[in-house]
Amino acid sequence: MKVTGDQALVKKINKSLILHTIRKHAELSRARISEMTGLNKATVSNLVAELQEDQLVLEAGPGESSGGRKPLILHFNAMAGCVIGMELRVKQLTAVLCDLNGSVLREAESPLYQHDLPYVFEAMKTMIATLIDAAPLTHYGIVGIGVGVPGMVDEHGVVLFAPNLGWEKIHLRELLEENFSIPVIIDNEANSGALGELNFGRGEDVRHLLYISAGSGIGSGIIIGGELYKGSRGYAGETGHMCIEAEGTPCSCGSRGCWELYASEKAYDLAALELPAYHTRELIRYADQGNAAACQQFAVMGTYLGIGLTNLINSFNPELIVIGGALSEARGWLEGPMQQVVARCTLPYHKQQLEIAFSTLGSRAAMIGAGFSAAIHFLGHTRVMM
Repeated sequence: MKVTGDQALVKKINKSLILHTIRKHAELSRARISEMTGLNKATVSNLVAELQEDQLVLEAGPGESSGGRKPLILHFNAMAGCVIGMELRVKQLTAVLCDLNGSVLREAESPLYQHDLPYVFEAMKTMIATLIDAAPLTHYGIVGIGVGVPGMVDEHGVVLFAPNLGWEKIHLRELLEENFSIPVIIDNEANSGALGELNFGRGEDVRHLLYISAGSGIGSGIIIGGELYKGSRGYAGETGHMCIEAEGTPCSCGSRGCWELYASEKAYDLAALELPAYHTRELIRYADQGNAAACQQFAVMGTYLGIGLTNLINSFNPELIVIGGALSEARGWLEGPMQQVVARCTLPYHKQQLEIAFSTLGSRAAMIGAGFSAAIHFLGHTRVMM
C-alpha cells in the first residue's frame, strides 16, 4: 500500500515528529534533532521557529560546544497549558491537574456513595471546576480533560457498558464538553493506566506491555508494539470478566466465575471477613498487625491474581506486566502467592525475559494516563499509518 500526502501533510508530520522528540528528550540542539529525526537542518530550524511561535518550545541558553559555536538548547514548554486527568472508580472519584508533560500540579479525591448518573456527574463537575480554578496562568489554559472509566467506551466517548456502575450507553464526553467547552477524552481506565505506565512509569521503552488495573474490579490495558491495542471495535482489555470458575459466583456482567470476583476488592464481600473493614488500605493495616484473616484473604487473592495472569501471559507473551490500581498497595501480601502460581503454571518459554512489576505510579496511573491522552490530543501526534 502506497502512502501519499500533500506538502501540508508532510509538514504536519515533520512538525509533530520534532515536537515529540523535544518533549521526550531534554536539552536537544537543532543539530541533534536533525540527527535523531533524519530531517535536514533547514527543515528543523523552520519548524522549530514555528513551535516557538506556538509557545510550545523554548530556548534555554547555550549548551556544550563540540568545537565550534555553542548550540542553543531547546526545551518543551510543558507549562504552555494544563490538562485534567480523572479516574471514575466504583467507590471514589479522583483527579489530577497536570502540565502538558504529565507532571502533577494538584490532586483531588472524593468518595462516591451512589452510581446514578446525576449524582456522579455533579461530583465530576464539582471536582473539575475546582481544579480549573486552581490551575496556574498559562498561555493556552486548560486544553483538555481525560477521564478513565471502569467499562467499555466507544470512539465517541460513550460509556457503552460499565457493569460495576450499572451504566449503559452514557454519552459522557458529550455531557462534559457541553458543560465545560473543553475537549474531552473518555477511555477505559485500564487503557489510561497503560498509557500512564508506558510514558511515565515502569513501561518506558517497553514494546509489549500488559497493565493490570486491580481495584474495585480488574481491567487490562494492552500495549503491543509500543501502541495501545483496543481490538476491532475498541473494547479489548475486559479481562476482569475472563471466566476462571466455570460454575462460579454470578457476576454483574451477567456471566459467572469472573476473575475480578476472586482477585479484586470484590473478593472482600464474597469472603465475608469478620473484620470492621472492607477497603484495601484498612485490610493492609490489619495484615501488617499480623491479623490471620487479613493475611489469608490476601494470600487467596494473590493466588487468584496469579491464575488470571498466567492465562494472559500464555496468550500475549508480554515482556512486562505492571500491576496498578488500589491493590498495588498490597504488594507485600499479594506478590508471593501470585508469583508462585505464575512460576508453576506459565509455559516455560513465556517466562523467559518476562518481568512482573507493581506500578511505580500506584493508584495515580489511570489519572495521569487520562490527562496525558488529553495533552497528546491537544499537541497532535500525526504519523503515517501503513
